[in-house]
Amino acid sequence: MIKYMKRRNFLTSLAALGVAPHLGACAEIMPTTNLIGTGSQSKRANLKISKVEILQITGKNKRKMLYLKIHTNEGPSGLYGPIDNEAAMFVDQFFRRPLIGQDPLAYNTYWDKMFRASRHSRGSHYIMALSAVDNALWDLRGRLFGLPVYRLLGGSRNKLRAYASCLGFSQEPSALQAKARELKQQGYLHQKWFVRDRGPSFGPGGVEEDVKVVRLLREAVGDDVDLMFDAFWKWDLQYALAWTRRAEQYRPRWIEEPFQTANLDAFIELSRETSIPVATGEHFYSRYDVHKFLKNDAIMVVQADPEWCGGVSELVKICTLASVHGANVIPHGHSLHAAMHVVASQPIEVCPLVEYLIQKMNSYYYFEKHQPKPVNGILELSDRPGFGIELDESKIQDIRPVSWQQT
Repeated sequence: MIKYMKRRNFLTSLAALGVAPHLGACAEIMPTTNLIGTGSQSKRANLKISKVEILQITGKNKRKMLYLKIHTNEGPSGLYGPIDNEAAMFVDQFFRRPLIGQDPLAYNTYWDKMFRASRHSRGSHYIMALSAVDNALWDLRGRLFGLPVYRLLGGSRNKLRAYASCLGFSQEPSALQAKARELKQQGYLHQKWFVRDRGPSFGPGGVEEDVKVVRLLREAVGDDVDLMFDAFWKWDLQYALAWTRRAEQYRPRWIEEPFQTANLDAFIELSRETSIPVATGEHFYSRYDVHKFLKNDAIMVVQADPEWCGGVSELVKICTLASVHGANVIPHGHSLHAAMHVVASQPIEVCPLVEYLIQKMNSYYYFEKHQPKPVNGILELSDRPGFGIELDESKIQDIRPVSWQQT
């Protein structure tokens, strides 16, 4: 005969299996030992920011970098960097004092409050400072819950395809082709090269030289490598149209920043006239900038940078916006920690790649034990909490707080 289990006994049995937290209101009858401890809950409820420090790290080689550290009264600290000098100055002058006493878990509330706090919050150094604070707070939350940021954001993939960003390499034809082949052998199946040395003042000859760069690279790597090109704002519309007409046969994956982002109309016109996807966004300072470009079909690749666009919190919103328009988000690679974790939290159809500036990143994370470096073109995220930043004391001569406050 079948024996029927009483409801209370059934739920208690589920609790022993760890299922109770998923039962909503039913879970209230479970013993608290099967849930998160009440002591920990109480600490989180009372968690407040207690101190904000901008740390200047000086190496034994005399190199200097700035990191932002945010302390709490009951839990771990958040650490993020390196951060730009301009961002550090604005954090010190406009964000440090208002952060004291804030709930570090209420990131949307704080972000919105500070975005509305200044008439100049729509861009430049103010939003760079807000980005640094937001990123440090995400690191703090990760350390508090013992999870990497990309997991807090709902992500599951810890391996990301990097593209080689080739700023600073020679464009002498034989050196150009040799480096492209070398990078392909290293696993970089996506490479971005720069066509920024010429522009409208060079006339038709400049266009031909910039198309020649494309041709040489395609001949060097074959058809199984994506090639992207960055014009570094140097062109006008006529130059860009002439280049795209000649370069289309070589199938570039995108042309990046042919113009200043202030020139929305030029982006719209170029996107209408070429089959090459147009990219920009490293100087987008919020989702509102992105929206103007996407609603006008001006770009297909959004390159918003979480160091400058408002941090992890804002870049996640930008990803949602881009997904509605069928655009990719491939963050600008000024830094890596925040960008990698946001990319890992999103579908690969939205965020397929991470920019890796080869020459810059060789030393950018000098003071960190775990420096992000692709292996066979792949960046792998660890399971360390937050962004997993740990400073390498063996390289450090001095760490001290710095301030730009007037005395």
